[in-house]
Amino acid sequence: MAGKNSIEQIPNWKEGDGELLINAPVEFNFTTNLAYMQRDKNECMYEIENELITCTITTGDEHTLVQVSSTDNRNLRVRFLAGTRPKTLEGKAAIVHYIRDWFDLDKDLTSFYKMAQHDPLLQQVIKGNYGLRIVGIPDLFEALCWGVLGQQINLAFAYRLKRQFVEKFGRSITYNGKPYWFFPSYEKVAKLQLADMSDIKMTVRKSEYIIGIAQSMANGDLSKEKLLQLNSFKKIEKELIKIRGVGPWTANYVLMRCLRYPTAFPIDDVGLINAIKHLKKMERKPSKEEILEAAIPWKNWEAYATFYLWRALY
Repeated sequence: MAGKNSIEQIPNWKEGDGELLINAPVEFNFTTNLAYMQRDKNECMYEIENELITCTITTGDEHTLVQVSSTDNRNLRVRFLAGTRPKTLEGKAAIVHYIRDWFDLDKDLTSFYKMAQHDPLLQQVIKGNYGLRIVGIPDLFEALCWGVLGQQINLAFAYRLKRQFVEKFGRSITYNGKPYWFFPSYEKVAKLQLADMSDIKMTVRKSEYIIGIAQSMANGDLSKEKLLQLNSFKKIEKELIKIRGVGPWTANYVLMRCLRYPTAFPIDDVGLINAIKHLKKMERKPSKEEILEAAIPWKNWEAYATFYLWRALY
């Protein structure tokens, strides 16, 4: 039987000229996704320059530095930098799996676009963002930390906190004189004390939450594999909400960007609320009941609807 990241289980890629080539679906536009990824210049997990994404990727015990580009605005070309190229086919397949997950390339968006072109809100945003995917956070610990960091603060400040956290507790690879960061491991964060995080400008409560999440992962109580094995949106949501510091918004954010449930719906998200207000030209914020009514046509695509509506704001 093929392994989790075996060649047989990860189609649509090949190796050539020292690079990995990944075939993307027709409903994927590299430039559109780059535009989303550049929404804040303080992002510390990757660098985008001249339509090249340079970033670190951790798969199992391997730590790589890659450069992702596209020559035709669809299919992806992956180069390994700083001597970090995996030596085995399984290691290369793991990188392909990570990138396909990162850009949600295995999701068929045909029915989403069919619905969206007739939806009064979504039709206003899909035209300028066609080919946009939910750019994910494949690592569960990173997704949960980002969800906690972003609670009740604006996006710009959340990015500053993330950078402080990553640069204090993460490790980096230097390439062409620049450091490229790996997100801190849950194993390392699990051993921290609150005092270790005191110079990061987050609340003590958020520091407690992040250390607690890391400890749950370090002792084996929490993992991406265990959550996915539940194979039920409601069961996973319930498990996530049990985690201290994780409420319905954070749970649905993680379900959306890490666990890849298209039915995830962070209905209380400030960005979603403001996008609907903006597109409907409302003088006030829409109520929860009004959002639920607007979302009726989005059934089974709530996550993608939310992601596209965010683009109305930036």
